Amino acid sequence: MKPLTSTKIGFIGLGLMGKPMARNLRNAGAQVTVFNRSQPSVDELVNEGFEAADSPACAARSNFVICMVSDTAAVENVLFGQNGVIESNNSDCTVIDMGTTEVTATREFAERLDAAGIRYVDAPVSGGEIGAVNGQLSIMVGAADVDMLRTRSIFDVLGRRVVHVGEVGSGQIAKAANQIIVGLTIGAVAEAFALARDGGADLDRVWQALGGGFADSRILQLHGRRMIDESYAPGGKITTQHKDLVQALKFAQTNQTELPSTALCRDLYQKLIQRGEGELDHSALFRLY
Repeated sequence: MKPLTSTKIGFIGLGLMGKPMARNLRNAGAQVTVFNRSQPSVDELVNEGFEAADSPACAARSNFVICMVSDTAAVENVLFGQNGVIESNNSDCTVIDMGTTEVTATREFAERLDAAGIRYVDAPVSGGEIGAVNGQLSIMVGAADVDMLRTRSIFDVLGRRVVHVGEVGSGQIAKAANQIIVGLTIGAVAEAFALARDGGADLDRVWQALGGGFADSRILQLHGRRMIDESYAPGGKITTQHKDLVQALKFAQTNQTELPSTALCRDLYQKLIQRGEGELDHSALFRLY
């Protein structure tokens, strides 16, 4: 028997990450009902045998509803807007937000849904489109212990590393830390490559020389290669990286934590957006150099 047989899941948000995640859940035996703002992605999955919901409330008539939408405002609209999840009145439903959402808002959303008898888990992911396709995401979970147990089988289908960080909101804190490291490391690789290129070295050979040493990282391997090849089809968009850094800095302010390097990195990504390059992969930060 497949691990999610007889499990009903509503999936909201069928972007670069959401669509392959929904497919993996269905392949694991779940009955998956999908909803998306734009219809073509829904039609594509319906043609593959998925069921379609006509609203978030309809999608939430399930054991679980997963949100994989663009930002905090989109999450709030899905949960509390017209025909939102809260209107399902389904006390058997657990909401799982797997996007990157503001920490303070996440805690507020959980309180509002709890008052309506609906459970809430924040479980943002890292690994990009490739990780989503291969079911190899890293998943950072903020949840009560009982909700972690309830949702674990879903996470095991979607990810290779699942860590219960703490109570609701903790997953989003871990994801903010993740995005700071990703953004700053892309910046470090971009600057190092600019130095090497302008100094007359062959970038491909520099990339090979750095691999396996103390400077090696997954970002050097994947995004460094993209910089060399000038291949910027989005796995993670510049606009998304910028948004995540803005959210991290906003949360830092609530704790009076100073993050000067993160602020600079945010500004560099903002320059790319102003140049009209926001839809490129975040490794395209190299284009500034």
